[in-house]
Amino acid sequence: MKFNQARITFILLAPLLLLFGCKQQNASPETSTETTEVSATPTSNKGQAFIENDGSRPTVLQVAIGSPDHTTLVAAVQAAGLENSLSNAGPLMVFAPTNEAFAALPAGTVENSLKPENKDKLAYILKHHVTPGNYDYEFLKKFKKLGQASNESISVEVIDGEVYVGGAKIIASIPAGNGIVHVVDKVILPAN
Repeated sequence: MKFNQARITFILLAPLLLLFGCKQQNASPETSTETTEVSATPTSNKGQAFIENDGSRPTVLQVAIGSPDHTTLVAAVQAAGLENSLSNAGPLMVFAPTNEAFAALPAGTVENSLKPENKDKLAYILKHHVTPGNYDYEFLKKFKKLGQASNESISVEVIDGEVYVGGAKIIASIPAGNGIVHVVDKVILPAN
């Protein structure tokens, strides 16, 4: 019985020993004088959001970055550290408030939200603008509510043929590689 256990153990470990032995055998006996450079890229600039890919449709984040009407939204996404979340495979629907929508908030709201000590609250508010899915303008008319990444839901209404989500009117829709950006005229604030 002990002989069989030893044999089974050897059979299971033999491929690992061969693999390790081959790697050691292929290693050069010479000492390398090369030095390895450490990347100066800050850890905050790593992840999917920072991979350049010119061969496909831009992500929802890249659509926002490329829009002169969404500089406040992009600054908020960066302050909240959500770049990678908006660059994942999705599909994602982002309800993107314009700079004018942010400017309509009470004075000092945006500046206060961008402070490092308010990062979690800002992230929560921004997640309230994101829904899993890739529904175009016409298809959204079929919904009454949408579940947001903030774990809250927002209402969907059609008023005079126009679509409103959480009280914000969709004024444009831009397809993206990982979803769709619906440009809205108001910041959609969560209930909590």
